[in-house]
Amino acid sequence: MKYDYLIVGSGLYGAVFAHEAKKAGKSVLVIDKRPNIAGNVYTEDVEGIHVHKYGAHIFHTNNTEVWNYITQFATFNRFTNSPVANYHGELFSLPFNMYTFNKMWGVVTPEEAATKIAEQRKEITGKPQNLEEQAISLVGRDIYEKLIKGYTEKQWGRDCKDLPSFIIKRLPVRLTFDNNYFNALYQGIPIGGYTQMVANMLEGIEVRLNTDYFEHRSELDALAEKVIYTGPIDAYFDYKLGTLEYRSVRFETELLDQPNFQGNAAVNYTDRETPWTRIIEHKWFEFGKDSQGNDLPKTVISREFSSEWKPGDEPYYPVNDDKNGALYTQYKALAAQESKVIFGGRLGEYKYYDMDAVIASALDLCKKEL
Repeated sequence: MKYDYLIVGSGLYGAVFAHEAKKAGKSVLVIDKRPNIAGNVYTEDVEGIHVHKYGAHIFHTNNTEVWNYITQFATFNRFTNSPVANYHGELFSLPFNMYTFNKMWGVVTPEEAATKIAEQRKEITGKPQNLEEQAISLVGRDIYEKLIKGYTEKQWGRDCKDLPSFIIKRLPVRLTFDNNYFNALYQGIPIGGYTQMVANMLEGIEVRLNTDYFEHRSELDALAEKVIYTGPIDAYFDYKLGTLEYRSVRFETELLDQPNFQGNAAVNYTDRETPWTRIIEHKWFEFGKDSQGNDLPKTVISREFSSEWKPGDEPYYPVNDDKNGALYTQYKALAAQESKVIFGGRLGEYKYYDMDAVIASALDLCKKEL
C-alpha cells in the first residue's frame, strides 16, 4: 500500500493535518512512538477523572477560525483558569490583580495599588539587565520576591540574576478583581478529555502506535509520497550539528482517597524551598464531576518538577536563547533541502506553541499543501 502522506506524530499538528488530508481524499498513515494517540495533550481516565498526563492543557484562543475548527471534534466546558499562588502557606490570586494587592499590602482601591507598585518600581533605574531587574521594574520588589523569584528559578534551574530580561517582557497587572488568567475570547476543556477529541479527529484514519520512526525509517519513508514530521528537528538529522536544548518536566501523580485536595485545578508554589513548581488537581478542570454529572469521590494530583532536559527525557519547553536560536536556524536550512518532508509543530519548529497556534499552523499548511 502506498500512502500520499506519512504523518510522524499523532499530536494536534499531526491530527489536524491527517483529518484534513483524508477529507481532501488523500490516503494517510499516522505513526506514533508512544502507546497512545494525542501527543502531549493525552488524557488518561483514572477513576472517572481525565488526568492530563503530560501537564495541564487549558485551551484558550482569540482565533475564531481555530475555535470553530476544534469545536467540531469536542464540546468545550466553561473552565476558567484562575491559578492560586502558595508562598509558604500564604495564598494569593494569579494573575496579579486587586485580590493579590489587597492580600499583599492591604490596599483596597486601584489607585492605592497603582501607587504602591509605582513606589516599588523606582528601585530600578536604567535599563533592566536581567530577569530580576526586569520583574522589579514591572511590579516592584514585594511581588517579585513572593510570587516570581522562587517559581522562575525552579522553572529555569537558574538564578533570576542569570536569566535574560526578555523572558518576562511584560507581566499582566490588573487593577480589577478579575481572576481569569487568560485574555481569551474562547476558553475551556473538551468534555470527555483531549484523547477523545483527538480520536474524533483521527476517525477512519490508519494509526500505528508503538512505532518509532527512526527504527524503521527507510521502510516507512518508502510507504509514502510525502512525510509530515512533528518530532524534534535535530533528531531527524541525527543531531549532526549538535543538540537543541529544552526544559523538561517530571510529574509525580497520586490517586488520593479524598474528594478534594486543594480546591483548585492549579496551585503554584512560588517559594524556592518547595521542590515542585505547582500541583495540578485534575478533577477541577471538569468541575469535579464525571461524565454523568456525579461528584467524584476520589481525586488525582500531579506535582510538577522542572528539570534540565537530557536526551531520553520528554522535551517540553525550547530554550529560546541566542545559542539555540542560531543552531535551529542551521537545522531549518537543512530541513528546507528535504523535498519530501515537511517539518511542523512544537518540536519540528523548535517553538513554544500554545495549542491554538499549533492548530492554526497546521491549518495553514493544509491550505498550502492540500
